[in-house]
Amino acid sequence: MAYHLLQRDPAGARQLSGALAQALERIHHCEKCNNFSETPICELCSSPRRDPAVLCVVEMPADLLTIEQTQCYQGFYFVLMGRLSPLDGVGPREINLDRLSRRVLDGEVKEVVIATSFTAEGEATAHYISQLLAASDLKISRIARGVPVGGELEHVDSGTVAQALLERRSV
Repeated sequence: MAYHLLQRDPAGARQLSGALAQALERIHHCEKCNNFSETPICELCSSPRRDPAVLCVVEMPADLLTIEQTQCYQGFYFVLMGRLSPLDGVGPREINLDRLSRRVLDGEVKEVVIATSFTAEGEATAHYISQLLAASDLKISRIARGVPVGGELEHVDSGTVAQALLERRSV
């Protein structure tokens, strides 16, 4: 992209660099959910329509947007800005688990929905969070996984099918 802008669109390159400079000046982390925001408390955390009893923990801002696009979740969020990865030097401090603990134990939250990815690091992060909060009286849940909507079994990997079978539910 940089080569293309430098070679074919210098004006676009200047515009992009200006936009990035402005973003670095204006955008910070929301004091409640840790997502990116131009204000101390982001728009989602300021909404009176949200359910303060439910907090969804996601790895990245893109994950929050994905869940919001479903239009089926009305609680609040906490964005970790990463996931545990000891080999890469990413521990609990680097993904703001201390801030998450303070947020969760504020008295309003009754359920924590862990929505980390199903990679080894995402699973380790989910496990760590569930252990961190195990002593509390909170309901701790994990998003489900399985066969995608519209998916055909013959095209789904065996690990996903196995997990879908293990986590099946009554109809």
